[in-house]
Amino acid sequence: MKNKWNEGALYRNLVDGKWLESKSVMTIYSPLDDSVLGHVPAMTKEDVDQVFLAARKAFYKWRETTIEERAEIMYRAADILMDRIDELTQLLVVEIGKDRKSSKAEVERTADFIRFTADTAKNLSGESIPGDSFPGVKRNKISIVRREPLGVVVAISPFNYPINLAASKLAPGLMAGNTMVLKPASQGSICGLSLAKVFEEAGVPAGVLNTVTGKGSEIGDYVTTHKEVNFINFTGSTDVGTRISRITSMVPLLLELGGKDAAIVLADADLDLAAANIVAGGYSYSGQRCTAVKRILVLEEVADTLVEKIKERVEKLRVGNPLHQDVDIVPLISTKAADFVMELMEDANEKGASLLLGGKREGNLIYPTLFDHVTTDMRLAWEEPFGPVLPIIRVKTKEEAIEIANRSEYGLQSAVFTQNINDACQVAAALEVGTVQINNKTERGPDHFPFLGVKSSGLGTQGIRYSIESMSRPKAMVINIH
Repeated sequence: MKNKWNEGALYRNLVDGKWLESKSVMTIYSPLDDSVLGHVPAMTKEDVDQVFLAARKAFYKWRETTIEERAEIMYRAADILMDRIDELTQLLVVEIGKDRKSSKAEVERTADFIRFTADTAKNLSGESIPGDSFPGVKRNKISIVRREPLGVVVAISPFNYPINLAASKLAPGLMAGNTMVLKPASQGSICGLSLAKVFEEAGVPAGVLNTVTGKGSEIGDYVTTHKEVNFINFTGSTDVGTRISRITSMVPLLLELGGKDAAIVLADADLDLAAANIVAGGYSYSGQRCTAVKRILVLEEVADTLVEKIKERVEKLRVGNPLHQDVDIVPLISTKAADFVMELMEDANEKGASLLLGGKREGNLIYPTLFDHVTTDMRLAWEEPFGPVLPIIRVKTKEEAIEIANRSEYGLQSAVFTQNINDACQVAAALEVGTVQINNKTERGPDHFPFLGVKSSGLGTQGIRYSIESMSRPKAMVINIH
């Protein structure tokens, strides 16, 4: 494969008027054919120090720019993204193995997100609070409250949405007046650097948006515990997110972590609708999504019918290499990821689950797999596979479904399928998750909706307005009229 994404085309950090050049590089290979896509800097702790120095110096000038000036840059960035949609779509396909349709949709969604972020920031307003609304205070005291940037924000993005989930941190952070340090996942770092380049060409000044690339095992802790960090916005695994929360001291966090999203199907559900959403939610991008449907809890009386409808749809999924054809199921991001999925499947087989479809592996490509009669002593009932495998757990009552759903350590989303609004509301109220989808698959977005996880699934609230507010702080000025 011809390499379009070499070092010279990637974003570099400008420190004191000079480009920061790393002495060593990290080679990025395609998960589809192991071809070399390019090289990114393998930065040292000394390099990281220089990046944070640039971000801190740039902050004091950037925070003085007007919201309108920042918004114009965002609009230009969105336009550049759309101008390069074919190139970036291809990059997503080859670097993270995403199918072409989903890759194109990610770029389009990112451009929309950036524009909406600029619009939202322009319409956010502070407040004035009269003093005499509190007992004993006279009318001559007024508080004017506005939002201020936090300073230097670290944005750490995952491999599975390396453009969208980087932009969902960068755009709100920049609009709030912060300077940003982006640490993309190693696999996905070319996408992340290409996005940073888009912002640079749109007019983001030197030092305002900076990038750090390299092995997380070598510089990850150093980045998150750096003395210049004022806020960390992280999307990734629960293990890494938990570690970040433990080693950072007095630094506010916004964490989007793992999930084990349940689709609960009640007896009166529209089973065609449920099956369509479960398959779309469970197998898209081979299940490599935090909000993927990861288990099905179905009432026994309709389980047989639902299983057949799901099975029919899974059998129609197209499997293969997205470089060669339009497919639904693609190879997983790494051999390690595929090995883990196989472990969960082998455990389910050994403990008596019924394998209805799949179970087949070719390299890192795992065929869409469906298990029935999964029980709560199986790992597949609790652990997040991040692969194209769905377990069906049969239950006798909706209360049992709620109990099993809530027993999970995760609390990102759940879905409930029913035609009874009372049951829908009752189940939704009882589920210990950030969002409940009623008669729809679990999914992130629309991006101006709140997006949050509880328990081991995250900390804080995302969504365009919520992200801007998370990466800023209220500042009060009290006026005393004499």
